[in-house]
Amino acid sequence: KNKIKMKNIISFALLVMLLSGCNKDHLTTPKLDITHPAGYVVNGETNSLSVIDLTDNTIVHEIKLGEADHSGGHSSSFTFPHHISINKAKTKLAIGVPNMDLSAGHGVGHSGTEKGNIVVVDVRTGEIVKVLDLPKPNHNAIFSPDDSEIWTSQMEMAGKVLVYDANTYALKNTISVGMMPAEVTFSYDGKTAFVCNGDDNTVSAIDVATKTVTKTIAVGANPVGAWTGADNRNYVDNEDGKSVSIIDQNLNVVSTIDLGFTPDYVAYIPINQEVWVTSGTENKIFVYQLQSGTYTKTNEIGMNAGTHAIAFSQDYKTAYITNQKSASVTVFNVATKNKIKDLVVGQAGSQRRTTLQ
Repeated sequence: KNKIKMKNIISFALLVMLLSGCNKDHLTTPKLDITHPAGYVVNGETNSLSVIDLTDNTIVHEIKLGEADHSGGHSSSFTFPHHISINKAKTKLAIGVPNMDLSAGHGVGHSGTEKGNIVVVDVRTGEIVKVLDLPKPNHNAIFSPDDSEIWTSQMEMAGKVLVYDANTYALKNTISVGMMPAEVTFSYDGKTAFVCNGDDNTVSAIDVATKTVTKTIAVGANPVGAWTGADNRNYVDNEDGKSVSIIDQNLNVVSTIDLGFTPDYVAYIPINQEVWVTSGTENKIFVYQLQSGTYTKTNEIGMNAGTHAIAFSQDYKTAYITNQKSASVTVFNVATKNKIKDLVVGQAGSQRRTTLQ
């Protein structure tokens, strides 16, 4: 899956390598000096980050995270960085590295011998600050709402969530959750962490302060992420169930949107109270609105191949959409629902997610 992060900030996970204007670097290695509003795109197959200058929506840097190793030997390198987050202070990026390609979906099997990583990158310089080795593959790495911790999952049958100190990088907590956990997210108020357990069709709700599971919530088949909405609800994309489960602040599923297609990402837009669902199999964004108690499809928008994750500018006027199979990020006008431009990034099939600073 794709993810992007931006500098004024938009935090999301998107997954460019575009010709840039004069005086801007097309391919650079750290150390940089990024002072402009920026979006960061994870390119899994090329093991890199693309940096978007948000003032003119151009690709200005590509940051190499390391030499990609697709041989299966990850003892001295890591591969397929997946999802990315930015801390509240806008100083660090955290990237989850499962060391396997998840762009074809999350139902793919793995040998059980793979290990995961968390890579921490300096937002301004692009330098790698820390690489953490994990026992098992992970789906993402995300800063806690107060910036003090980094949370990640362990994709195994006896699922776990690991909590690391964001300053010392010491392991603080190990929390048992469901089978094959994927994305870790937080509620809008920051009090609850959610992890989707793909193999038992549940979401574990974890009290952020006590690090205890407060509720296990039944959702659709093969949930991937409980994506955070500004309405203090979380929107769960159920890949095999082809549905979206909506969890309220009381940790109840209050509504289900039956889609009829495989979702990749769900975003809530507070201005229009719209729910956007991307589909990489349909290459579209589907727009839903709550009407008379039912979520009704009001629009479907054709996108590039492999439409995946979405990040928004702070005012929700602009969306940045990653397209995994076409190795691009689409800059999109939210109000008119028209494309502004496409940015070329990474390699086809490699993008995961974008975050805006």
